[in-house]
Amino acid sequence: MAISKEYAVNRWHILHAVDMIRRGGVIAYPTEAVYGLGCDPHSSDAVKHLLQLKQRKLEKGLILIASTFEQIEPYILPLDIKTRQRIDKTWPGPTTWLLPVRSEVPHWITGGHKKIAIRITAHPQANALCEALAGPLVSTSANRHKQPAARTMMQVRRIFTNQLDYILPGKVGTQNNPTEIRDAENNQTVRAS
Repeated sequence: MAISKEYAVNRWHILHAVDMIRRGGVIAYPTEAVYGLGCDPHSSDAVKHLLQLKQRKLEKGLILIASTFEQIEPYILPLDIKTRQRIDKTWPGPTTWLLPVRSEVPHWITGGHKKIAIRITAHPQANALCEALAGPLVSTSANRHKQPAARTMMQVRRIFTNQLDYILPGKVGTQNNPTEIRDAENNQTVRAS
């Protein structure tokens, strides 16, 4: 079976982005609605650098995206069947869920909260990135605090001139607004899309 040139080029970009993440870098990548900033959730230095770039406080907590439910299981407490069925109906997709977090998850991800924000992404490049990384990735909009989020590579470059380790080329999804955030405990919408 022949591999298309486009696939080979895209695969190279994904693998290069993963290499930067594993080295403790901060990257930008397309998501369902905007470009996101991401890094290894286990690297406190990378997360601190990301938050510094964004001018965002640690206490707010961060979203993790993944390509499979298995990638997020080490971060969350076991879910009851009803809750699991509810979230499975929305994943993969543009819904982020607040789920009960395991005590060993670093505070630089949770912001000290008892829940963690997680999404199984349907965006092809973001999903491929998590799959190649074999784990979840920090996901926060590519912008400075309270500024509009970047929707193109060019906008990312303008905001973060030479401050990122890599920008994954690609297009954001068709959503006009950031992903919806819902609390799995009570099914309440925390942030509408």
